Amino acid sequence: MEFEAPVIDWAVLSPVLVVLAAGVVGVLIEAFVPDRVRRAVQVVLTLAALVGSVVAVALLWDRVATDGFAFVVNGTFLLTPFTLGIQAVVAVLAILGVLVIADRTRTGDDAFAPTAAAVPGTTYEDAAREAGLQQTEIYPLVLFATGGMLLFPATDNLIVLFIALEVLSLPLYVLCATARRRRLLSQEAAFKYFLLGSFASAIMLFGIALVYGFAGTVSLETALFRMAQPGGPILELMPALVIAGVLLITVGLLFKIGAAPFHMWTPDVYQGAPTPITGFMAACVKAAAVGALVRVVFTLSLGLDEELRRNLEVGLWAVAILTMLVGTVAGAVQTDVKRLLAYSSIAHAGFLTVAFVGFSETGAQAVLFYVLAYGLATLGAFAVVTLVREQDADGVVLGEATHLSHWAGLARRAPWLAAAFSLFLLSMAGIPLTAGFIAKFGVFSAAVVAGAWPLAVVGVLASAVAVFFYVRLIVLMVLTPPAEDAEGAQDAEVATEGQDAPDLAADGAGSSAAAGRTLAPARTLRRAPVVVLSSRGFATVAIVICAVGVVLLGVVPQLALDWAGQAASFRPVQP
Repeated sequence: MEFEAPVIDWAVLSPVLVVLAAGVVGVLIEAFVPDRVRRAVQVVLTLAALVGSVVAVALLWDRVATDGFAFVVNGTFLLTPFTLGIQAVVAVLAILGVLVIADRTRTGDDAFAPTAAAVPGTTYEDAAREAGLQQTEIYPLVLFATGGMLLFPATDNLIVLFIALEVLSLPLYVLCATARRRRLLSQEAAFKYFLLGSFASAIMLFGIALVYGFAGTVSLETALFRMAQPGGPILELMPALVIAGVLLITVGLLFKIGAAPFHMWTPDVYQGAPTPITGFMAACVKAAAVGALVRVVFTLSLGLDEELRRNLEVGLWAVAILTMLVGTVAGAVQTDVKRLLAYSSIAHAGFLTVAFVGFSETGAQAVLFYVLAYGLATLGAFAVVTLVREQDADGVVLGEATHLSHWAGLARRAPWLAAAFSLFLLSMAGIPLTAGFIAKFGVFSAAVVAGAWPLAVVGVLASAVAVFFYVRLIVLMVLTPPAEDAEGAQDAEVATEGQDAPDLAADGAGSSAAAGRTLAPARTLRRAPVVVLSSRGFATVAIVICAVGVVLLGVVPQLALDWAGQAASFRPVQP
């Protein structure tokens, strides 16, 4: 039998190919471009590739919206309107995320260690810092991760889905370990993320195997066809196999969006990773994982009988309620800004899950608008965090000032920055005239339409509780006076043996001297004064764009809602 090569429509693949190809070029740049211009070339290439992906999505929009789908090689790569909408959201948020990643403050430093593989506190790391080395490999890694995110929701093949999961995850494991400051905490976060992520990937792969064992295929649409056959004997004989497979795949995807009880990695990873990478993960990974979750779970649920479908809905109810409960209750007692935003991310994963219970296009529309609104607010919030730093008595800028007490009186030091951060927090809280209010109204309305009004009531109550810790931070910034100097500040927490040396070291050095100070007998220190740094433009641009987007989506959301409505179809339209 003669082999017949498949015909590939490369235009359909263009949103992903342009990003992955740029990642490969970025690797070559690391090898052949001189050090003095390497960073500038990488930043330009990365932004150009992501803009090119957005353009590719725009060029494909009319074709996919008209035909209902576009595919390559029997659904190995499948674009539906919903998939294309998720790709647009991911690409736009990735552009904003790269702006924050590329930002350099007036100190001339970015957020990344000069040699991420160096052992913290060694002379090799000190020498690399003094030599002014830069970690420009960050940008190809970001491109590869973004390429995986664009592929993640864009396939009908469960094996390709798993490959996309690994393509987006592996670069993130490395990126989480590259922080310039608090190096030990960063490496610990990367290890936790890698370990738990590996378990989640294995669980998801086992679920794929069970679905294949039932349907004899890894194609979602083919599996749905065989599940939906009237009086099909296979489904009657093996209902537990089907529901177990779907649930295990769902667990792997719920891990990526940070839903409880699969959320344990989120606070530690968000706190330890470089802040720009934390924002990138919180916005882009959540959008891509939610897109894949809708594509897989919504599609397979259509083939389940009423009893199995109800069982799946009960599971989603439990996950949504538990996630909202964990996110709001644990978030209310946090004293670190990054951990507070991490638990906020968990709570928002619960709000997103509320829209899933109907498995309908109404829920898909609400999800699409929600990930856009949440992504803008989250990226803007983490961009602000990167600019609020500690400073020692000699004027040396340290790491981010993440303890809540550091944010007291921020509105007096940087009123516009505090105003932007307050806007992002109010949007996360769902206050009217912000994007968050429209987004939450959409997901709760989708639940009501699906008959899950008690779940919507729980979501509203959880939102009301979540307002507390958002408003508490705003009150702290606006109404609480700042400490005028180190002498007027309150005593800091006692530094005891076992604390990370990089927390005390200027520039995140983790130097031997700092390590020696950490291992000294316990003593009381004073908090370093807080300084608000001015960026060299990139982070400022990202904050402004995010703020404008949050306001526009809250005040005049109709255009975005209409677009989300057009993109709500998560299955190929049958001819």
